[in-house]
Amino acid sequence: MKILVAAISAAIALAVTAAAFAALPRYPVAKLKTRSFGTVLASSNRQALYYWTREKPGGAIRCTGACAQAWPPLYVPKGVMVKSTIAGFSGRFGVVRRPDGRRQLTHNGRPVYSYAHEGPGVVLCNDVNGWFVVRL
Repeated sequence: MKILVAAISAAIALAVTAAAFAALPRYPVAKLKTRSFGTVLASSNRQALYYWTREKPGGAIRCTGACAQAWPPLYVPKGVMVKSTIAGFSGRFGVVRRPDGRRQLTHNGRPVYSYAHEGPGVVLCNDVNGWFVVRL
């Protein structure tokens, strides 16, 4: 009887642990292979990510308001830890606090953004008004 109770307890603990890990948010980045730009950094939904040359590494966030509507920041969900290095990805990752208090992902010290008028797997705005796709 003790063995059965122990086995059931272990199965319940394993199920609870698996459910807890499944509930955690996925890491927000992925790789996207493109014909024109090679492998680029993308959001988990496969939207290419960009940086803006007006925002210097470690500097202040300048893309707010209408800019952030056209170029949505890649927010890091609460509870998601960002490692400075990720196996298989070049560069260093981190977070920066936006003026509204939310956390935004950085790559090599620069905040990263998607472009609101692009779908998954598309790169339309490289070298447009100082915006560049993040190449890996």
